[in-house]
Amino acid sequence: MSTIRETFLPGVGHKFQVEAASGDRIVIIIHDDGTRELYHFTRKNPDRVASVVTLADSEARQIAGIIGGLTYVPKSLPSAEIVIDDLLLEWYTIPAGSACIGRTIRELQVRTVTGASIVSIIEPNRVKRLNPEADTLLNEGATLIRGDGTPAIQHSAFIVQNGTITRVGRADDVKAPAGAMRVDLTGKTVMPTLIDIHTHTGFQKGATYRPENYSRETIIDDLNRALYFGVAAVVSEGIDPGDAAFRIRDEQAAGRLGGARLFTAGRGIGAPNAGPGADTYKGIAYEITTDDQARNAVRELAARKVDFIKIWVDDRNGRAPELSPPLYRAVIDEAHKRGIRVNAHVFYLADAKALVAAGIDGFTHLVRDKDMDDEVVQAIVKRHVVIMPTLQNAERGRNTEPPASLATWLNGPARDAIGAELVAKVLGAYSGRPAAQASAARERYAILQRSLAKLSAAGARIVLGGDTGLQDDPFGFAEHRELELMVEAGMAPMQAIVAATRNGADYLGLKTAGTLAAGSHADFVVLDANPLEDITNTRRISRIFLKGREVNRDSLRSVAAR
Repeated sequence: MSTIRETFLPGVGHKFQVEAASGDRIVIIIHDDGTRELYHFTRKNPDRVASVVTLADSEARQIAGIIGGLTYVPKSLPSAEIVIDDLLLEWYTIPAGSACIGRTIRELQVRTVTGASIVSIIEPNRVKRLNPEADTLLNEGATLIRGDGTPAIQHSAFIVQNGTITRVGRADDVKAPAGAMRVDLTGKTVMPTLIDIHTHTGFQKGATYRPENYSRETIIDDLNRALYFGVAAVVSEGIDPGDAAFRIRDEQAAGRLGGARLFTAGRGIGAPNAGPGADTYKGIAYEITTDDQARNAVRELAARKVDFIKIWVDDRNGRAPELSPPLYRAVIDEAHKRGIRVNAHVFYLADAKALVAAGIDGFTHLVRDKDMDDEVVQAIVKRHVVIMPTLQNAERGRNTEPPASLATWLNGPARDAIGAELVAKVLGAYSGRPAAQASAARERYAILQRSLAKLSAAGARIVLGGDTGLQDDPFGFAEHRELELMVEAGMAPMQAIVAATRNGADYLGLKTAGTLAAGSHADFVVLDANPLEDITNTRRISRIFLKGREVNRDSLRSVAAR
C-alpha cells in the first residue's frame, strides 16, 4: 500500500507526495487555478525528476477516471464493484423510462439522499462522462422556439448550468462542457413557459364557484393547475381580498412555495357598483366618487406593494355609472408617482381613446362596441399601451356546441388535471343556445377579431390575457384556448407565442424570463409537436422545466384537480 503525504502551499495550492510500493515517487501539485503538475521520481534515482506532466483540470479528471477503473474494469477484478480501501465503486444500469433520466445530479439530490457520488456515466451510445457536473445539461435535438420572434432553430442545442441558459444554437455549433449530461430531445419542440397577464385566482373549487371558496388553498390550486399546463406566471387582476394572495406571492419570492408565480393587483378600483360583474365579487373593489378617494385607494394599494392597479371604467352594461375621466386620471397620476402601472377594464371606444390620452398602461379587454379605428390603434402603438385580447370568454356565445377539437382535448389529456365535473361545465358553456343568438354573438365577436388583427399588424404590444379564472374557466384551459383564438383572429403562431412569453415577461419586468437565450432562466416547455405548424400543439406537453429543473407534473395533476 502506498504512503501519501499532503502539504499546503500558501498562494499556490496543495502538494501530494505518493510513495509507491515499487519505490517510485510521484509528486502532484494542484494549483488553485485547477492546473495539475505531476513529477515522477524513480527508485533508482530518487533525487532527479524523471518526467514532468502538466494537465488542465478537465484532463486531470479524465485521467483520474481512467486510472480509477471508471471506464474499464480489469477482468481480474469484480465486474460490478471495485473496492479501494474504504471506497466502494459500483456500476448501475438505468432502465429505459426511469424517472431520473434527463434530470440533473443536483436535482436528484443523489448525495443528500444516498450518501453516494456519481463519478462516471456511460450513455447508450457508449460515450463516457467522467466526473459529471452536478447541474450542467446539454439539451439537444429539439426544434427550439426562443420566444423573441426569431426563426426557430432546427436540431438545436442549449446548455443549462445552475438553472441558467449559457449558450443556444444549432447542435453542430454548441460544444458540451466537460462532464455535462446530455438530454436527447430529438423530435420534440421546446418553447418558453407561458405568462398570463389577466387572471382571477381563488374562487373556483372543483365545479363550484363561490365567494367562500376564496382561500390560500384555492389560490395555490389554481397556480398548480396553471403550471401543470405550462403557465409559469400569472397576474391576478383586481379581485384579491385580504392577505392570502400577497402572502403567497411573498412566499414564492422567498423560494418557499411553488406553482405558477403569482403577481397581484389586490383590490381594483371603480365607480359604485361598477367593479367586477358577478355577485361572487361583491364588496371587493374600492368604490370611489371623489379625487381624494381615488388617491387614497392608490396609496393603500401602494402600501401593500401591489404589482399593478386595476380600474373598471365602463358602465357595466348600464348597471352602474362610468368612472369619470377626472377620477381615472387621478388614479393613473397617483399610481405613476409611485411607479405602479394601471390596467383598465374597458368596453367603449370613446373611453379607450380618452384612457390612452390619460396615460393608461394596459387594457384588460379589447373595445367591444365598435371596431378600433386607426386613431386609437396608432395612439396605442405610440404610447406602448399593452393589450390583453381576452377572447376566450367572449367567443363562447358564438357556439351552439363545443368545438370538436376542444372537446377532444378536455375529455382526454386535460381531463385529470381539471376534473371531470368541471370539464363538463366548461363544455356546457358552449352549448344550449339558439342559432339566432349564436349568430348575433358571432357578429359581436367579429369586432374583437378585426381589432386584434389591426393591432397586431400595427405592431401593438400584445400579451396573453384570457380573463382566466372566471366561473368555469379554469387555469390551463383558458390560456391554451386563448392562444388558439389569437391565431384564428389573424395573428401568426409565432406572434401569439411571443405575446404569451417575451411580451408578458417584459410587462412584468422579468429580465430573465420569457425567452430562451444566454442569460435567461431555463424555464421551458417540451412539446410533442410544433405549435408553429398548429398553435394547438402548445397543449401537447411532454415535460416542463423551471430554472433547469423538471417539474413533477404527476404531483401537480392530482393537486390541481381537487
